[in-house]
Amino acid sequence: MGVPFTAALLGALIGAVLPGAGRRLATPTSASPAAPPGRRPAPPASAPPASAPPASGPPASGPPASAPPASGPSRSAGDRPFLAGRVRVRRVPSWVPAATGAVVGAVVLGTLAAALDGDPGLPAVLAMAAVGLILAVVDLTCLRLPDPLVATAGLLGAAGLTAAALLAGTPGRLFTAVAAAAVCGFVQVLLALAPGSRLGFGDVKLGTVLGLPLGWLGWSTVLTGLVLPHLLNGLAVLGLLATGRVRRDTALPVGPALLAGTWLALLTS
Repeated sequence: MGVPFTAALLGALIGAVLPGAGRRLATPTSASPAAPPGRRPAPPASAPPASAPPASGPPASGPPASAPPASGPSRSAGDRPFLAGRVRVRRVPSWVPAATGAVVGAVVLGTLAAALDGDPGLPAVLAMAAVGLILAVVDLTCLRLPDPLVATAGLLGAAGLTAAALLAGTPGRLFTAVAAAAVCGFVQVLLALAPGSRLGFGDVKLGTVLGLPLGWLGWSTVLTGLVLPHLLNGLAVLGLLATGRVRRDTALPVGPALLAGTWLALLTS
């Protein structure tokens, strides 16, 4: 139990810093800039000063001037991200996100270490899982999967699995992992191009990268890893719709479902 316990402890440490890391790596979802903290936004340029006396003389003829349009693009309620004020309606203590992240990180890395204990590809899988935890938080925060993070997960997986294949003398497993990544990428592209699909190309890139650990464990794991994420995502959307927490046009992240489905596929391989 030494390796799973160590991985769980590492996962708890990584998970504890996930909320802060996710906020720093998240990008704004609105195009209009926010006012600096502690300062009120400046009034419109056309608005007269509050202390100016009213102008003398008869009022000008013509229809009253309409209010100036608000600056920045308008956003409907359905365009708001899932976690941008729609679900969290009250403040929680500051330690709750860190504690939740620590538990999730410990469970994810600990269970992977227990399921793949003795597999030479375990370090690569754990490294990808650690980056995947950050990706999930960022996607939940701003509906984006940053390319540098996805590329980091891919490089860690490719380098780690290559080293594992060379040390264990199993180049065939590495070939299967690369082929599986290509197959997963092709399938995700088809799903993204389907009519009505909300799968973005950030999700396509992540799905391609996740094909590496799936292929390392075999084609049956690849098939499970292709089906489970979209099944989980569909069930989550149906549950949120049934409870009225989202609408049909609410933008929802897919990255966490891809990561969770891959995690379950690796555990059940």
